[in-house]
Order: sequence, then C-alpha cells, then structure tokens
Amino acid sequence: MQSTKRPWQAVFTPAIGKVIRKLASLRGGGTALPGKIIEQYDPSFLARSLAQLPYGVVLVSGTNGKTTTTRMVASVFEQCGLKVFTNPTGSNFTRGVVSALLGAVDMRGRLDADIAVLELDEAYAVHFVKQVHPRAALLLNVMRDQLDRFGEIDHTAQLLGKVAAATEGVVVLNREDPRIRALAHDVPAGTSVRYFGLAPALREQFPTDDAMQTTVSVQQESVQEVNAADAQTEHTHVIDKQTGNAQTEDAQTEDAQIPAADVLLTQVGTHQATYQFGDQQYATPMRLEGLYNLYNAAAALAVVHAVQPELSPETLIRAIAQVTPAFGRGETIDYHGTPIELVLVKNPMGFRLALASFDPSRTATMIAINDEYADGRDMSWLWDVDFTSLRKQGVAMVSGVRAWDMALRLQYDQVAVEHVDTELTAAVDQFCDSDSETPKRIYCTYTAMLAIRSHLAHKTHVDDVGLK
Repeated sequence: MQSTKRPWQAVFTPAIGKVIRKLASLRGGGTALPGKIIEQYDPSFLARSLAQLPYGVVLVSGTNGKTTTTRMVASVFEQCGLKVFTNPTGSNFTRGVVSALLGAVDMRGRLDADIAVLELDEAYAVHFVKQVHPRAALLLNVMRDQLDRFGEIDHTAQLLGKVAAATEGVVVLNREDPRIRALAHDVPAGTSVRYFGLAPALREQFPTDDAMQTTVSVQQESVQEVNAADAQTEHTHVIDKQTGNAQTEDAQTEDAQIPAADVLLTQVGTHQATYQFGDQQYATPMRLEGLYNLYNAAAALAVVHAVQPELSPETLIRAIAQVTPAFGRGETIDYHGTPIELVLVKNPMGFRLALASFDPSRTATMIAINDEYADGRDMSWLWDVDFTSLRKQGVAMVSGVRAWDMALRLQYDQVAVEHVDTELTAAVDQFCDSDSETPKRIYCTYTAMLAIRSHLAHKTHVDDVGLK
C-alpha cells in the first residue's frame, strides 16, 4: 500500500484542488481533470484522505451495475446512520475518486465521513487497491464488455481477483457467476467470503455471460445436432426440456456444489421483490427500475449486512426500498409534462436485460449509440442483442456516432426505424418534441447518456449530480 505520509506540499492540496474543480466547472470540463492533476502533485492524497475513515472503504466493481449498486450501498448505510463519502457521478477511475474527495474535504484536508462506498472500473480498481486496501469488496459479475480495453472476460476476472486479494475485511461475491465465484480462491487468509445469489427459479432471467453464449449457440443448432456433436466429448450437453437451454454435466455438478448465499433474490415483479436472509423471506416494494436492479439490490444488501451484521434484515429491507435510480440508469426526466426515461446500455447482457425489463408498448423508443473511449470502440456486441421485442412498436429515432450501424442491426431483426440522425442534439430535440402525449424511453451508451442529460438540462430540470 502506498505511504500515507503527508508531504510538505500537502498543506496546499485542498486549496489547489478546489480551485481546479471550480475552473473546470466554469469551462465545462469533466469530473476527472482535478483528480488527474492532484494525483501528480500529491500522490498520497487519496490514501491519506481515506485513511481517516473509521469504517474504511467499500469497493464496488464488476461489468454491470456498478453505479446503481454503489448508490444502493451508500443509501442504505446513510439510512442506517453513517456519514458516507461516495463518487456518485460514475467517474470510476482513481482520478475520479480523487476529484470527488477534493469536493468533500475541508481546507485542512479533513474528510467528514464514517465510511467510503466507491465504484471502481475493473482495471482502475487494481490501481486503487495498490494505494488503499478496502475493508470490503463487492464484486458483481463479469461480462463481455469493451473488448478493446479488457480483452476476453477471463482477463477481467483476473483484474477483479487482484481486488479480492487486497481486501482486508470481507469479500462479497456473486455466486451465480462462475468466474466471480472462483475469486474466493484469491481471498487472503483472515478475510471472510460472503455471497449473494438467486433462487434457482430465477436463474434463466439473469443468465451469466456463458449462459447467454450457450443460448445463442443452441438457437443456431437443433437439439439433435447438439447431442450428436457433443456426445463424443468429455463435457456432454444436457438439454432442458422445458427451456431448450443447454447445460453441461460439469455445470450440473457445479450447481450441486454452489455455496450458500447470505442474501437471495427469490421473487421479482414490477417494482417489487422478495429477498431471503437465512430461512426468512422479506417482500418489499422497490422504487428502482429494471429487473437487473432488483438483483443488484441483493448484492447491496449482502455487503451492508457483511459490514454491519448488527443491522436486522427488516432494517436493511426498509432502507433498500427507498433507493431511487442512479442518473441515466432508469432515471426519468420530466420534459414539459412528458416523462423521458434514460436507460444506460453498454454490453449485450445489459441491453438484453434492459429490453426485457421495460414494456415497449405505449412508449416511443430512441436508441443512441456512441463509440467513444468510455463506451468502448468495438460495437460488434450489438449483434449479440435480440431486438425482436421492439418489432411491434418500432423505433422512432436512432442517433449517435454509430447510428447507422444500429439502424442496420435493427433492420436485420425486422424492427422498423422512423428516423436516423447522427447529430445527437438535433435527434433528441426531434424525438422529445414529437407527440407530447406519449411517454418516451432512450436506450443510450455512456457518453450519449451524458450528452443527452446535458442537452436536456438546458430545456428542463435535470438533477445535478456533480457532472459539471
């Protein structure tokens, strides 16, 4: 761990950082610039500031769900009486955390908080834990995402393994994801391992990356072909007669050995869920949007319960029921009386679950796809998403840098597209101003979501989350 010794120039760090933050805000700069500068000026600022926290750091990482899950964990801790420092904008590089710290510390560098709940990008989480060893790590999942940055998902899992190895209190793992579950082997002696998971009946609704790939392959072959081809292999496939999904015998054996979970998601509905702690089940209404966020809530409940075991399940359930969507993740913006919902999509599984979570009927749909660095340059993943649920209603607008790629993909799934405009702000205006009686939903990649929020903020109220 990097030394937290205070260098001579540290006395100026808060003042310099706050001035840079203000200037960046006035110039419309991003949230990470002040952190980038301070990392070079005062390299120990991050570790030194977080070392003040009596409950330490909870680190949240994984491919999908980091921002909303971080928001859930922070919110539950706050409702249970702790002062929480977090990075709410989703600026999840180390420099983003430093920028957030610069806004939170006083002029003497003091941080008025009990605990930090921090979202970290999978790659930058490795840099973070070299400086700060978390008290708890919550590792959500590994999916094929931004292949131009991470390569294959086994490499992403290795990155998260380094986080698990650096955690000093408790590591909370997704037992349904085999790559995440396997990270228990990386956890050091003296650090405990906990799990969150799904009731078996729900696993089809939340498939792992491997399960999704298997489903695609089975759709391309007949059951007889799969049996004939695989009967001679060491790992034979078994076809579930009810679902048509293939499962290896190894997977069946592995399923029998799956560890017990501290928190299980057992039932889902529209804005409602049931969670199991031990033998007790607790049904609750939820304010979050999307099926996937009901599962993320199980992860949040598990890590809070691990850090503060004295809190009762009833207390945790009451707190999770109050959490609202993070910005751009099912967030609804009132546009002169018309609700406009923003849904972040960034990989096949996320887009697939988003489409499954929201009813396209009686709603106008827009899709905005960019390929900036924060989105991932490789957009081939769009071909792994099934868009047939949009056939009946069609898509009113497609925009973004890769609008024509998206429109072509929709054409292959026989989804009608009314308009294509690569100019995002013009497309948003046309989409939002048309048919004011119809609610609207925009599926968008990360940089497109930021641009849409910024543009709409000039026309209506959009919550300030510290992006500028």
